[in-house]
Amino acid sequence: MTPQDHRAAVAAETARFVAAVQHADPALPVPGCPGWTLADLVRHAGSVQRWFTVLLRQRIQEPPRSRDVDLRLPEQAEQYPAWLAEAAGEAAAVFAEGDLDAPMWAWGADQHARFWVRRMLFETLVHRVDAETALGLAPEIDPALAADGVAEFLTNLPFAAFFAPGTAQLRGEDRTIRFTSTDGEGDWLIRLRPDGFGLDASDGFDGSGATADATVRAGAAELLLLLYGRLDRTAAGIELAGDEELLAHWFAHSAF
Repeated sequence: MTPQDHRAAVAAETARFVAAVQHADPALPVPGCPGWTLADLVRHAGSVQRWFTVLLRQRIQEPPRSRDVDLRLPEQAEQYPAWLAEAAGEAAAVFAEGDLDAPMWAWGADQHARFWVRRMLFETLVHRVDAETALGLAPEIDPALAADGVAEFLTNLPFAAFFAPGTAQLRGEDRTIRFTSTDGEGDWLIRLRPDGFGLDASDGFDGSGATADATVRAGAAELLLLLYGRLDRTAAGIELAGDEELLAHWFAHSAF
């Protein structure tokens, strides 16, 4: 997917999020985010969008020293959905103002403005799923979009230790885990080394899965929700094979 695709998807995912929650009880618990209500979830999503928008507007070239942002948060939780929609509108305006391929500081692998658009997209998408699930709806995720989300997650996870400290434990003696989408293109090999872990882009995979110590196969949407901890690895449609201890180690320390 291109940065332009990500721009459009941020708007679409936010609209779906807003549509789901605009008439819902703000006090409804959100199982995907234990301890949160729908109001907490919407406030978080809107705050993140506004924070990323500030960073994009400033095109920062080094880590920010402050996260203070004028959120303009409404007093009433019932107004949060409209406030979230406004955040997406502000983001879209900033996306359109500049070159998303311009160099920019980012905490992940891609040091360009487009990093933040893609990150905003999947932050919004996962929390849209959280909201729909809390409301008893059956969330749907386009397989191609989900596959892009899996790639984004696995690419950036090695850089996330400052807010996902468990990832520092993802080390091993050249152990590998393969994640494969069963409903479209998507195959990712993670290699755990003594000094860390990351995607291995040149593993010579022949389609058999034999090159990995453990494998996880599922539809792209299920893989995405599994990686984000919204599905358990025993869920229907998820196929596991190989080293069970290695898989347990991965899922115990890869929380994002």
